[in-house]
Amino acid sequence: MTTQSDSSNSDARALDLSKAEVLIEALPYFQRYAGRTFVVKYGGHAMGNKQAARDFAEDIVLLKAVGINPVVVHGGGPQIGEMLSRLGVESTFVDGLRVTDEATAKIAEMVLSGAINKELVGWLSNAGGKALGVSGKDGGLVTARKVTRTTRDPESLIESVVDLGFVGEPAKVDTSVIDTAVAAGMIPVIAPIAPGDDGETYNINADTMAGAIAAALGAARLFLLTDVAGVLDGNGELLTDLTPKDIAKLRDDGVIKGGMVPKLETCVSAVESGCEAAVVLDGRVGHAMLLEFFTARGAGTLVKA
Repeated sequence: MTTQSDSSNSDARALDLSKAEVLIEALPYFQRYAGRTFVVKYGGHAMGNKQAARDFAEDIVLLKAVGINPVVVHGGGPQIGEMLSRLGVESTFVDGLRVTDEATAKIAEMVLSGAINKELVGWLSNAGGKALGVSGKDGGLVTARKVTRTTRDPESLIESVVDLGFVGEPAKVDTSVIDTAVAAGMIPVIAPIAPGDDGETYNINADTMAGAIAAALGAARLFLLTDVAGVLDGNGELLTDLTPKDIAKLRDDGVIKGGMVPKLETCVSAVESGCEAAVVLDGRVGHAMLLEFFTARGAGTLVKA
């Protein structure tokens, strides 16, 4: 005769076995990537969700605990947009990049290097990690150069140069401050702000910043956590595996546009510059990064050269 107690014990053993099976499934990945670096870009609307932030922090601390060296680069577009709206400053975008005048640049630095950076350091600390918050300005980590973009009139097809203001891209990366932090058992948390050789401060797209750092570190993985499921085809279906050639065709066909453009430019640049693979996935999904990397099922869109 089976009692209620026996049934409860059986359920508990089944749950414990399920947990053990998950760990065994992850074991080859732990072994393969021990001592390697993962660069993780955290951004999108998931940053404003406390549970998502808690899950993210736990994932990063777990990576550190199993011998992988995570480096976090964060965005903050929605938060910058909210602050600009409060202050009555209008924003315009070109290929997903915010046109940034001097006032906008100062607000972006305040939000990114101040509020968001230290909030993420706090979440990681609460999860049991030791995090160090910096920006591209600290320790000469990143030197920026000004970004320009061209736009084409849809009727005349004439191209013109668009001045994005104080928007930059990494021209040089010195990983000394990251290497020092990692060697000390810390998790670097990096705001995408950097100085130029001209003495100006530039706001850098966080995806682009993360890609440049991943390439400089020779990272095993670049994760771009955002607020979409990944790269979608023309029918809205998730594309799970892409190459640079695939991405070029999708962009020419108009399937990839807006904010996804700099994300995939980053992925292509990273994997062609020494990063093993890049992944675009939904940061709003609980533990999405662990599901992508430590299970056979995966999640999001994987880009490999």
